[in-house]
Amino acid sequence: MDSNSEPSALETPIIGRIDVPKASDLLASWLREQILAGDFEEGEVLPTERALGVQTGLGRSSIREGLRILENQGFVSIRPGRNGGPVARLPERASVETSLDHFIRAQRLRLVSLLEVREAVEPSAARLAAHHREDADLVKLQRAQGELENAFADIPRFLRANVDWHLAVVEASHNELLIAFMGAIAQAVHAATDIENFNSDEVRRATVNIHRRVVEAIRLGDEDAAERRMRRHVKAYVASVAARMTGDEKVET
Repeated sequence: MDSNSEPSALETPIIGRIDVPKASDLLASWLREQILAGDFEEGEVLPTERALGVQTGLGRSSIREGLRILENQGFVSIRPGRNGGPVARLPERASVETSLDHFIRAQRLRLVSLLEVREAVEPSAARLAAHHREDADLVKLQRAQGELENAFADIPRFLRANVDWHLAVVEASHNELLIAFMGAIAQAVHAATDIENFNSDEVRRATVNIHRRVVEAIRLGDEDAAERRMRRHVKAYVASVAARMTGDEKVET
């Protein structure tokens, strides 16, 4: 083949299909980055659809679709009225919890995945709770412990109280990411603990006792003890569940 000749179509390297982002997606991405960077403060009114059209050259339908994307993601709310328009928002913790809960349910995650996450996260949360807890946190923990003990004879109520207790520990850590994460998996945790013929009197009694010891360590600010006791508690639970499962159970919520 002559070195100066053009390559044929068959000789041209195949680079694959190139997908060009939609204009509305690009606008949504740009505005989202501006909000996250603080260029638009929360509660600040964004440029009108007309102004965005002038600035970007996009049509009204693309602009409206871009704003709708941001509204669904929690970055924009639409204020009605003459002086209304798109208003910058920052996603709240609830939106994170909802997204992760939907992910868990949609993916039909294996129960073992949830158990492994709890074993990795909750001991550290207990340590942070012992370090950061305030008087209000201790009151909430004692209330959660009291509800757990009062619900001893009512298994459904006991399981709900158990989840609330674990959430109270995480909230005492004052770590927003941990709080959002545990809030998101709370329903899955509840479902995973509702195992037929598993929550015997003996199991519930052991749960109440170790919970008391974790709360006491948090109250005393003993980080090592809080982490150690929570790890022992979750590890024992994981081992008990593992002995009853085949390994491919899904998280049912």
